[in-house]
Amino acid sequence: MSESVTESVNPANPEKSLSLNEQAYLAFRYRLTTLRYKPGEYLNTAQVMDDLEMGRTPINQAIHRLATEGLLQIIPRKGVMVAPLSIDDALELIEVRLVNETLCAELASQKASESHIQQLRDLNQQIALAGKSRNREKMMLLDREFHQVLADIAGNRRLSDILSVIHAQTQRFWATTLSNRDHIDEVIDEHNEIINALASGDKQHAASATQAHIFSFKRALILT
Repeated sequence: MSESVTESVNPANPEKSLSLNEQAYLAFRYRLTTLRYKPGEYLNTAQVMDDLEMGRTPINQAIHRLATEGLLQIIPRKGVMVAPLSIDDALELIEVRLVNETLCAELASQKASESHIQQLRDLNQQIALAGKSRNREKMMLLDREFHQVLADIAGNRRLSDILSVIHAQTQRFWATTLSNRDHIDEVIDEHNEIINALASGDKQHAASATQAHIFSFKRALILT
């Protein structure tokens, strides 16, 4: 995927300046990652067109793109199914996250400016507020933005593209853990640890803090 969601774009209501194909993709993906469309659910194209208030061509383009990214499955003679969630898939994602997000944190630790650090702190505060109000979807949007900012700081476009797909897949699993208040508090603390590592320019600290964050997600998922 070559495009990335900028912080000014709300995936639930993409900006009209984007192409119709991109608007459909972002809005469809948002409904998948926030579990509005449930894992294992069969989707009728006409239903999705009605939900997103868009035509058949951009919806079909989005379906094929999201299938490539592993969020949808195209079943011959049956239609489109939301990709099911399985613990095996989650464990594979965790392995991939450990490699790619560790690299991202290491690169970001060498490039983060004071304004970057403040941006991350502000986002983490907003995540904490959303957690206190039990606004799951807002938490997920802000968390996605937090990790997108980290990828932007790292400054490797190809790595950012890879992480965008990985995070979209991971968010569906993460959504199942957000009823656990203790885990939400852990996420805030782990984000702060990552931010502190970037602020100090400590590459090893950034790597270890990121890995701790991913292992925390693994524990929460297994206990869910």
